[in-house]
Amino acid sequence: MNDKIKINLQIADSNYPLTINREEEQTVREAAKQVNIRLNKYREVYKNLEPEKIIAMVAYQFSLEKLQLMQRNDTSPYVEKVKELTELLEDYFKEE
Repeated sequence: MNDKIKINLQIADSNYPLTINREEEQTVREAAKQVNIRLNKYREVYKNLEPEKIIAMVAYQFSLEKLQLMQRNDTSPYVEKVKELTELLEDYFKEE
């Protein structure tokens, strides 16, 4: 069964027709809403700035936040330390 739906999103005064999975609709609409909220905040503060620059600033802000979250959730240093400790324990118990 095809569980795709067609929706229209309005972002930055433009309409974007999308075909998405039904279960993603709420998330997709919330993402568009968050973009528009940020755009409107920047438009209020930077009234004389070109729309392309405002959109670039919003994209940068979202990208920065995503990278910060990815760094915060990076577990690779912990995984490496656990491997190291596991090897130490295995070596210790082999000697016993």
